[in-house]
Amino acid sequence: MLLGEYKHSIDTKGRLIVPSKFRDDLGTNFIVTRGLDGCLFGYPINEWQQLEQKLKQLPLAKKETRAFTRFLYSAATECSFDKQGRINLPSTLIKHAGLKKTCYIIGVSDRIEIWSEERWTSFAEEANESFEEIAEEMIDFGF
Repeated sequence: MLLGEYKHSIDTKGRLIVPSKFRDDLGTNFIVTRGLDGCLFGYPINEWQQLEQKLKQLPLAKKETRAFTRFLYSAATECSFDKQGRINLPSTLIKHAGLKKTCYIIGVSDRIEIWSEERWTSFAEEANESFEEIAEEMIDFGF
C-alpha cells in the first residue's frame, strides 16, 4: 500500500527522485500518466493492468469514454529508476502537472500522485477546510 507525503525537487532534465518507501511497491518498471486535478498518477504495472481491464469494459461508443481513454493513454509512459532512485518525466507530463522545482509525491493506496508545490498546497488547504463535509458525504458510500 502506498502511503505518505514527500517533498522532492525535479531538475531541469525532468528527473525526479521517488521516495525509497515507494520504490519497492512501484516495482522495477511502472506507469506514469496524466492524473486528475492537475497532478500525475503513477501505477505499479499490476495496478495499471487492472485499470486497463476496467477501461476496456467502458462503452467505446460514448464520446466521454473515448476522450478519457485518449487523455490517459496518450501521455502514459513506462518509467524505471536510475541508480539514484530518480525517474525521468517527459515534458508532456511536466507541463500537465505544472511541475517546476519542488514537487510533492504522495501515496494514495494503489498509486502515487506527483503534484507541483503550488497545486498541492492549494488542494491541501481547500481539502482541509472541507474535510469534515467530505467525510459526511462519504457515509453515503458506506464509509
